[in-house]
Amino acid sequence: MEYQLHLKKDKKFAPLLAEANHTIKKRKNTPVRLMASIISQQLSTKVAAIIFGRFIALFDGKEPSCAQVLACTNDQLRSIGLSQSKVHYIQNVAEFFIANKLTDKQLYAMEPEAIIDLLTQIKGVGKWTVQMLMLFSLGQEDVFAVDDLGIQQAMTKLYKIKYETKKELHTKMLAISSKYKPYSSYACLHLWQWKDQGAI
Repeated sequence: MEYQLHLKKDKKFAPLLAEANHTIKKRKNTPVRLMASIISQQLSTKVAAIIFGRFIALFDGKEPSCAQVLACTNDQLRSIGLSQSKVHYIQNVAEFFIANKLTDKQLYAMEPEAIIDLLTQIKGVGKWTVQMLMLFSLGQEDVFAVDDLGIQQAMTKLYKIKYETKKELHTKMLAISSKYKPYSSYACLHLWQWKDQGAI
């Protein structure tokens, strides 16, 4: 794959490419994808998947519309294991998409920074959350999640990064990640995979 040929130029990164190829696709129902990102905040992948499964079960196993989410009571949403703040954030997403009449097609066509500027207006939605949406749902191939703990841990080990402050770590990570462009999303996927396989 083309992205692998590019990332192989980084000799330290090259061994990570021995695992399966990754693909990045567009997925439908962007607001629900964004809600899934909110659910996953500060949770392990496994726990996040369980809670998201319970969320979908509230709607008879089908992904809900924003109106259906808003029709749920706070108690219903709390009952699946969501904190009160996450309940509000999910409701904020639904209200924002309805108020702005946002569609998947509109978001697919937008530039990365414009997507971040638009969606971080929603209370409870930060840059990391939008980046996860861009990478896993909007088909963006050049997303580098510098704030992601897993990416930080993987890069610190892979490149033996020494740092004293988070700012210093971010600066060094961004300098290294410039080599990933325009395939930063794929680099993130391989770094997560490497970490999950017990490299750290």
